[in-house]
Amino acid sequence: MFGLDDTATLPRLLRAAADRYGDRPAYVEAGGTLTYAQLLARVRETARGYAGLGVAPGDRVLVWGPNSVDWVVAALAVSYAGGTLVPVNSRYTGHEVADLVDRTRATLAVVHDGFLGRTQIADLRAAGELATVRAVLALGDLAALDTKSVSAEEVDARAAAVSPDDVADILFTSGTTGRSKGAMSAHRQTIGVAHAWAELGGVGAEDRYLVVNPFFHSFGYKIGIVVGLLTGATLYPVPTFDVDETMALIESARITVLPGAPTIYQSLLTAPGRADRDLSSLRLAVTGAAVVPVVLIERMRDELGIDQVVTAFGMTEAVVVTMCREDDSAETVATTCGRAIPGMGIRIAENGELLVRGDYVMLGYLSDPAATAEAIDTDGWLHTGDIGVIDEQGNLTITDRLKDMYISGGFNVYPAEVEQALARLDGVADVAVVGVPDERLGEVGKAYVVVSAGSATESSLTEADVVAYCRERLANFKVPRHVEFVDALPRNLSGKVLKTELRGTGGFETGARAPSSTNGPSDQESP
Repeated sequence: MFGLDDTATLPRLLRAAADRYGDRPAYVEAGGTLTYAQLLARVRETARGYAGLGVAPGDRVLVWGPNSVDWVVAALAVSYAGGTLVPVNSRYTGHEVADLVDRTRATLAVVHDGFLGRTQIADLRAAGELATVRAVLALGDLAALDTKSVSAEEVDARAAAVSPDDVADILFTSGTTGRSKGAMSAHRQTIGVAHAWAELGGVGAEDRYLVVNPFFHSFGYKIGIVVGLLTGATLYPVPTFDVDETMALIESARITVLPGAPTIYQSLLTAPGRADRDLSSLRLAVTGAAVVPVVLIERMRDELGIDQVVTAFGMTEAVVVTMCREDDSAETVATTCGRAIPGMGIRIAENGELLVRGDYVMLGYLSDPAATAEAIDTDGWLHTGDIGVIDEQGNLTITDRLKDMYISGGFNVYPAEVEQALARLDGVADVAVVGVPDERLGEVGKAYVVVSAGSATESSLTEADVVAYCRERLANFKVPRHVEFVDALPRNLSGKVLKTELRGTGGFETGARAPSSTNGPSDQESP
């Protein structure tokens, strides 16, 4: 893997990857292969096309679509032309994307038109004036861009002029607690955090990496695309997650690396056809982005046979903060998020909140100094909003979100503790606990339970069973007073449960009991 001195910008890293890994496959998609040398050539030509459309150094370019090789080319060409990438959630509506155009003053929008049968380009044009946009391009038409007006030498000069301190990308938060905010990262940060993750995971050129995490998300983009450039690994982008297709690809391509949200692995574990598939090539799984059930880590090792299962903690504003190491004990991996990665520091504030400081904390929120000042204090500590503890070895355990804690009869209740207990109840595939109003106690717990498809208890698990199980294992004030069985839990793209919807503020509609979906986080991308 590369060091960072000579590859501290994305254009430099891309050229270095083409030099070192040349004819090695960078991407495999639908049976076709793109080498690292071919990737550079396509990015360079696309950057010439962008420049020909008037994209200037420092301009912002939106890329709106699901995972694909075209997405990778479109995104890397932005920085090669000297611009700043703004990835956009492929599930957004035209109105949501038009809002981001206005907020970023984007000069170009590159769109996967027709994804999931929609008319994205027409929707975007109808949603707003797009006053700053010079062109809206279909992702599949990039190869037809006119490159005659800008020479290869000119665009190479632009790429060479990019500085490690320039803003490489603006990634918008999920906006689950209010309007989304654009987290800005410099090239040195985007590459540095990918380098740290790849080194701790031992990723190399022989790895075959299935990228389920969306490219428009910090993990899919930085810990996917950028890790590939650093290591020479071969990436297999997945536009929509389907558990059966994923298992078939793991088997046929002998996939070795599969990071993802916890629901990815829950889907694999509960898939009816898993016993008929050979998934033994998997060697590295990294999960996090939510409070991970301990029993899930145990099952990933024991039932999926993954050699190295590690947990990590990160967020859009810092991407990766902590990570377990290869030689950590099973207990450490199952119960913590590991230690701070090189270049990062962590501490716990008096109120229990996790604070983060270091090289990979964002530069700030786009055009929002007030929100930036609220998030990052004068000493440089990023306030995460997560409750955590750090053990004597420096390992972090996230116990909950500050906003998810509730007070029942004067006692603090952390829903994650209750969820960890219920995750071991036979027949429970997924569970989330929230506080709901109670006249006597102020708030009490309500558990939303997804029942395992095909389990012996699928048709018989009752509210009384759930409550009785908790009473045996938890103090009385922690025991949920209400239980509701649902088809699936609402989650964002990081796998975090949208508890605002469960509390009734977001219009979540629960359904009658039914087998849980085997698609898991595919709900982020599937119809």
